[in-house]
Amino acid sequence: MDFIDRHWEHIIFVFEVLIVWFVVSRIFRLVLGRFLRTATRKLKVDPTRYNFFKNAVDFILFLIAVIVIFKSIPSLRTYGTTLLTGAGVLAAIVGFASQSAFSNIISGIFLVIFRPFSVGDRIRVGQLYTGDVEDITLRHTVIKDFENRRIVIPNSVISNETIINSTLVDEKVTLFIEFTISFDSDMRKAMAIMREVSEAHPQCIDNRTPEEIEKGDTVVMVRTLNVLDLGMQLRAWVWANNPSVGFEMKCDLIQQIKERFDKAGIQVAFPMRALVYKNQPE
Repeated sequence: MDFIDRHWEHIIFVFEVLIVWFVVSRIFRLVLGRFLRTATRKLKVDPTRYNFFKNAVDFILFLIAVIVIFKSIPSLRTYGTTLLTGAGVLAAIVGFASQSAFSNIISGIFLVIFRPFSVGDRIRVGQLYTGDVEDITLRHTVIKDFENRRIVIPNSVISNETIINSTLVDEKVTLFIEFTISFDSDMRKAMAIMREVSEAHPQCIDNRTPEEIEKGDTVVMVRTLNVLDLGMQLRAWVWANNPSVGFEMKCDLIQQIKERFDKAGIQVAFPMRALVYKNQPE
């Protein structure tokens, strides 16, 4: 009779553990589902790619429930220890073999959580790769560079690099238009030309604060940056709505300013060397 009572107690205990596992796993799936939908919407990627994460949590919770059942019932404890030992060895072998792939997956999850960039953002990874983010998968990130080539970077690599994101918060960018003019050229006239040409460009925007407008600052600030061996280095700060438009505008301004310099007689500095003979020939 005692054996039958214990048997039913064990069955009831198993059902209780499974019910708790079911309730907890449903709550976890609900919370993770909402989080992943929000994160993937901000990253602009397909949320179904990260559904494996919810399934993995389900499996881990189920595994914990099974361990509790085997450890709590004396008649199953010996079998449970044997199964756990075999599973541990197998897990160690599989984990060692898939260490790199698993690292990329975990890094992909971190990208979803912390969102350092989204699809469509223009980023620079380290000092080597620059382009627009085209896709973010569980294992790698695809970047389309300016030559229309695809750069596939493992997530574990991109997570350890310094990322410069041009569109994370504000897409507006400031561009440095620099010219070095000869010492004989009219510096103030050159600065006026750079300001006039830059402000006349249709893609140039006014990014001044109300305080700067009240102070009388110009839309495009031009300053003497440095005195070099070649001549005077001038820089204009020009604002654009986004990096793509800014790149095109910078190319236009370099050409247009150089043409105006030629018409105004302002010479762009170039290297010159003076040769001095110590012993002059007769």
